[in-house]
Amino acid sequence: MEPEVLVFLKRIAKSILLALVWLGITAAAAITGDHAFVGEHLTAANIIFYCWFVISLSALIYIYKRMWQKHL
Repeated sequence: MEPEVLVFLKRIAKSILLALVWLGITAAAAITGDHAFVGEHLTAANIIFYCWFVISLSALIYIYKRMWQKHL
């Protein structure tokens, strides 16, 4: 297999793996801890979860930008 194609496929696999790990961690924290759902009032756990969500999603997008801007 061509080296360029192999690098491209590794990048795709890494992107999918990062997304699945991020999604798994976030979904587990949201659903099992019941942090994503606001009940009668907003709690500190809800605020911490949503801060985690925004910061980690921003970091994931930043990692993707850096990963995919290489060798273009």
